[in-house]
Amino acid sequence: MEKIYITGHKNPDLDTVCSAMAYARLKNMLDPSNEYVAVRCGHLSESCKNILSALEITPPPYMPDVYPKVKDVMLSPNLMLEKKAGMDELAKSYKDSNPSVTPVFDGGRFIGLLSIDDITAWYMNGINNGSDLSRIPTVGEVMRDQAEPLMAGELFEDAKKALSASPKRGLAVYDGDSFVGYVTRRCFLKAPKYNVILMDHNEPRQSIKGIETANITEIIDHHRLDTMKTSTPIFIDAEPLGSTCTIVYELYMRNKMTPDKETARILLTGMMSDTLILKSPTTTAVDVEAANALSEIIGESVQDFGIKIFSHVESLSSMKPEKAILTDFKRYTEKGVALGIGQCEATTLNDIDDYKEKYLKALEDVRVKNGLDWAVVMVTDVMKENSVLFSTDFKAAGNLPYALLEEGIYDMPGVMSRKKQLLPEMLFALGM
Repeated sequence: MEKIYITGHKNPDLDTVCSAMAYARLKNMLDPSNEYVAVRCGHLSESCKNILSALEITPPPYMPDVYPKVKDVMLSPNLMLEKKAGMDELAKSYKDSNPSVTPVFDGGRFIGLLSIDDITAWYMNGINNGSDLSRIPTVGEVMRDQAEPLMAGELFEDAKKALSASPKRGLAVYDGDSFVGYVTRRCFLKAPKYNVILMDHNEPRQSIKGIETANITEIIDHHRLDTMKTSTPIFIDAEPLGSTCTIVYELYMRNKMTPDKETARILLTGMMSDTLILKSPTTTAVDVEAANALSEIIGESVQDFGIKIFSHVESLSSMKPEKAILTDFKRYTEKGVALGIGQCEATTLNDIDDYKEKYLKALEDVRVKNGLDWAVVMVTDVMKENSVLFSTDFKAAGNLPYALLEEGIYDMPGVMSRKKQLLPEMLFALGM
């Protein structure tokens, strides 16, 4: 049984998290010969945490990267010798297993690895010293000094270099203070690859760290395609819908499976969040149909469920500005200009005066730290279907079709979608 990780993009939002969770459930039912695990490669915003907690949805575990690790190649001991045991105990199994190293214990406590080099050195020294070689020594007598152990979470490449530079044939592996296994040179002949399904994204720079070393098996997304190369054909479902959760719901239907109540709640949560309660211009008839079907399963109306979700959105005035801006922040390079576009949801725009100066300053800091030419963040009032745009100083900003409220702040009546409404206007402004 292989393990396949399903992960959304960095700065995970509800759509990326919920679609990964629901798809993992579907895949585990369709393919019981493998294990599908939903993970997230970034930390959730307070709003996401609050919403998931209120709905009693446990978010997927955090996974920082998919670089191969020592734990992926380490060996578990088949033979364990006690320090006081005679070497004849090792000899009994040597013909069958021919181990290059063997773990040694003292009263059940791991103390080191006995290698074939230790055995050779003991007998060679005995010959040179004229010792009685007919006597069978104990394991403790033969075992020599130990090298620095590896940690289970160390990177494969770093561990490979450490063992290559060591005179030892193998190194012990620890997880914290506990001995968990060992590695030999054979363990590093070929680097393992994690199996990964990309959810709600397809661009490498938006993905989990180490994705270039992984085996991508599927892509499920509703954004433009700018994906990486794969070594084999893969399943891709990329549709111009308002939510990745809608695509996952469709996949349930195509496989003649109905989500249970808990899964339906998870899917509808991501759907309501990404379509802004079906008010976003990215919303399609397919999204509406899926939302209505899911609402019937959970026994709540789409509108009531959507309002419940956004009632737990944290006020921007209480959040750290830079963290809020980066929660849902996408980077683009168009016409030689590096752009950064963020979006924050709010339940009112009446309190902008309370935080506008802090957010404008933080936005400039984000621009500089990320090497961008132009950075903006759109604050969207989900209930009234309006937005306000915060922008750093950039000449093309003056070409935007929005009324300037004050320096760096623009009024965006009726604008709710970054992808479908704001980005095209920014690209048009660059070309003017």
